[in-house]
Formats: sequence, structure tokens, C-alpha cells
Amino acid sequence: MATAPGARGTARGTTDIPQPATDRTPLVLSGATVVLPTGPVEAGQVVVDGTRISAAAPENAQVVDVSGHYLVPGFVDLHNHGGGGASFTSGTVEEVLTGIATHRRHGTTTLVASTVTGDMDFLTHRAGLLSELAEQGDIAGIHFEGPFISPCRKGAHSEELLRDPDPAEVRKLVDAARGHAKMVTLATELPGGIDSVRLLAEHGVIAAIGHTDATYEQTVQAIDAGATVATHLFNAMPALGHRAPGPIAALLEDERVTVELINDGVHLHPAALELAFHHAGADRVAFITDAMDAAGFGDGRYMLGPLEVEVADGVARLVEGGSIAGSTLTLDRAFKRAVTVDGLPVEAAVAALSANPARLLGLADRVGSLEPGKDADLVLLDEQFEVRGVMRRGTWVVAPRLG
Repeated sequence: MATAPGARGTARGTTDIPQPATDRTPLVLSGATVVLPTGPVEAGQVVVDGTRISAAAPENAQVVDVSGHYLVPGFVDLHNHGGGGASFTSGTVEEVLTGIATHRRHGTTTLVASTVTGDMDFLTHRAGLLSELAEQGDIAGIHFEGPFISPCRKGAHSEELLRDPDPAEVRKLVDAARGHAKMVTLATELPGGIDSVRLLAEHGVIAAIGHTDATYEQTVQAIDAGATVATHLFNAMPALGHRAPGPIAALLEDERVTVELINDGVHLHPAALELAFHHAGADRVAFITDAMDAAGFGDGRYMLGPLEVEVADGVARLVEGGSIAGSTLTLDRAFKRAVTVDGLPVEAAVAALSANPARLLGLADRVGSLEPGKDADLVLLDEQFEVRGVMRRGTWVVAPRLG
């Protein structure tokens, strides 16, 4: 809970931070600018009791001065293929956990693991493995990006493995995920696309329009059928045209749609990001990473599904053809860029990184904002918006040392 206990001070010396979920000592993080759904609160505080945020501090709570910092909710990533050198599509359980841990250190406390195009047997087997991690609470679910996408807009997906979105095959993937399928990206103009959207909506799975060559009219039809997300808006879809506006106009104008944006300075020009915020509004934008193995790991050669990727200067491109192949982004960098380069208010960046994706995933009762009763998932940022601490469910993933 955020309050205004008094004048904002300066931390002195070094403060050792306890581990609330381990020793159960309640913790009061005091003096920071706390970013709430209603806006920033100067000299506020957040009370952590066990694994949750509490409305009031118990008498035995330890008070830690975090003045000169921001406290924001843990980030929620809807669309992430890996990191730390590990792939969510092909890595072992241990490797997937390495990738998850990499993104947690950068503030992503809730993550949906995304797969890339593969054959159906491989993807259903992969869904089983990732479902186990969802059942353990390591990930928030699974996003299938491909194989039901357009060969005209395939991006970094293997064309020979693409297929039309047959509802029976879409259902096979959903069933293989054992209740943990959160999103499926479709080119809804393909045969079976609209019926597949309806099937996903009936099963409580997000139908996302992406890697699509759809017209404006076809996109409107898909939204009316139940599609609610634009997979990395602007990328892997026809450009906005004044006679043929294509999917971008339809996705931006419809209040039922949340638009994903990759805010890494490579995938989008700042004017495109501004256009999306202007037309969709801050409540309908979700920043994603679309990260691949190299996120948090470095340049070099990687595999994205069956395709080889070269990462140079932090930009991932297919070795053959040169298409952009996901990103090396982490959400802390997306946050910093949003505020310092794009000029967004801090509360708009928080909405795009936490509240909006949490609501879309049906998790807003637990994560996405710093409110009493929710999981103690939070990120401590300094005045330059660099990560200085990350807490997940009351335990420090990155324990700050202040002073």
C-alpha cells in the first residue's frame, strides 16, 4: 500500500534487505515514488508481508529507506521466446528455467513462454513440457506463435512448416497445454482462421492476429469473431495505407483489442509508437520483448526453431534472408526507453508493462499493480530508471544494497 509518511529523505549508509518469504519478517519499503494505478505517489511506501502486499505494516515490520527510487509493479511479458542463451521452444527444462531467471533479473516477474513454428507433434510435446513449468508457477502459460501464420508474412518462421489454421489442429495444441494455453497467434485470413478464432474464444484462449496479410475488412471480421490481441503491431503485417488501411487501422481503432509493441528502437520508429498510444490509448498497449535466446546473453549465432540467427550489436536477424528474428530486449530496457526516449509518463509505461498484460491474461487480481492483497512482485528503479532491485512473491530476485 502506498502512503505519504512525510518528507522525502536520503538513504544513508548501506541497508541489508531481509528475505520476507524466507524469514517472514514483514518489510516496509519507504520513501520511494510508488507508481499506483491512480498515478505516482511521492514519498510513499509498500508493505510486504510474506508473499503479498499488505494494507498496513505490522508492529514487527522492518522499515527500509528507498528514497530517491521508484517502486513499480513487476513486469508482465505476454510474448517471450527465451533468454540467457536458452530457448523456450527447444531448450531443456533447466535451460528454460535459465531463460526465465534471466528475465526475472530484469524485472519480469510474470512471463508467458512463446514457441515458434514447428511440426505439430513437436509442438504438442513441447506444450506438455511447458505445462509442467506452468503448473509449478514458473511461467504464466504458453503462447503458440505459429504454425498457423501467413507465408507472406512469415518473418523468422520456417515456411515449409507453416499450415492453415485448421480448428481441429488448433484444438490439439490447446488440449496439449492442459489448460495453460494463454494465446495463439493466427493469420486469421487463412482458411479456417475465423473458425479457429471462435474455437479459441470458446476455450478462454486469446486469439491474436499476427504474421498476417489480412485486409482491413478481414481483420474486422476476425475481431468480431473474438480476436483480442495484435501480435507485435506493425511488424509482420501490411503497412498502413490510405486506400487499403490493412490490419493496422482495424486493430488500432477497436476498443476490444490490445496491441503488442516491441519498444527496442529497432522494431518501431518512435513515431509509430506514438501513433499506437494516440489511437489505442495507454489502456490498450502491452509492451512485449519477443525475446530470443540472446536476450541478456550477447551477440553470436543462435537457432530460432530450425532457423539460424546472427545477433550483432544486439539486433537479431536470420542468417539466410536477413529478416529481423525476434529481439534481445528485456522489459527494463523497454521501460527506460518509454520514459526517457518516447516521453511517456511513468504511469503509462507501468500500464503497458504490468497492468494491461496482467488484465489480458486474467491475472489482474494477483499481479500488475502495487495494491494490498496482490503478490509482492515489484521492481525498484533508480532515478535513471535502472533496475536496483526485483522482488517476486516476497523474495528478492535482485536484492538491493542501498547507499
